[in-house]
This record gives sequence, structure tokens and C-alpha cells, in this order.
Amino acid sequence: MAVEVANRQRRVRLSPGRLARTADRALAALGRAGGTVDILIVDDREIRRLNRRHRGVGRRTDVLAFPLEVSGAHGSLVGQVVISADTARRQARRLGIPLATELDLLVTHGVLHLVGYDDRDRVEARLMHEREREILSTGRRRLPARLWQGLLA
Repeated sequence: MAVEVANRQRRVRLSPGRLARTADRALAALGRAGGTVDILIVDDREIRRLNRRHRGVGRRTDVLAFPLEVSGAHGSLVGQVVISADTARRQARRLGIPLATELDLLVTHGVLHLVGYDDRDRVEARLMHEREREILSTGRRRLPARLWQGLLA
């Protein structure tokens, strides 16, 4: 597995190593242990720009995923996950959870999008969130249910 983390913001302190380990764990759980994922950490301004450019939505979001399947001698590139550190911090504060836990969720959510999961309707969203719980709960204490609060409303 190869995960590259590029932190292109300065306001929010985070651990690139932890983000890489979280992505590795998600890829392994999904049977994509040979895959490569690039994680880009940006601020709200940049994620809003990317959201407008690629999805036609002119507002910030927490995570974007850009799937890219390319097989080669060094495994396959699964794609890129872009996370707004500003939005992650706000969401963590609102839910009363550690920022690191919120970032783990966003990385896992992004990796699931890269391999084909979607959350456009309630049924798909429920399946995706169940898979997130499975992946994030591996080797850990039980995660707080509020981590997914409001996502299916």
C-alpha cells in the first residue's frame, strides 16, 4: 500500500502519518491493499474552489474523492481524497469529538468513494456508513454514534 499525504494548509494541526495509516486500513479492509491513494489536506477556500470546478457546487464541503484506476507494475492507483481541515475541525467541535477521529472518518469516507461506494440516497448512504463503522471500529473501542449524526437526516 502506498499513501501520500500532502498538507497544503497551515491553520489546523494534524498528523499526516495517522491519515496514511487510516487510509491503509481502509484499503486493506476493502481488498485493495496494493492500491495507492493520495490525500490532500486543504482549507475551506481551496475545497470550495475544487467543489465548484469538479462538481458545479459553489460551496465548501468536508471531503471530495477523485477515483482514478490505473494498473501498473507498482500496484494500482485508486485515486485522490481531498479534505478540508477547516471543515473537519468545525464538524469535530460541533459533534464533541477529537479532530483526529473526524479526520479518520473523512479519510475512510473518501476511500470508500474511490472504490465505488456512494451516498446519494438514504439506502446507499446507510450501507456506506455501516462500512465506515466496520472499518473504523477494527482494533478500537466502540466509536461514538454521534460521529454519523445528521448524515441521514
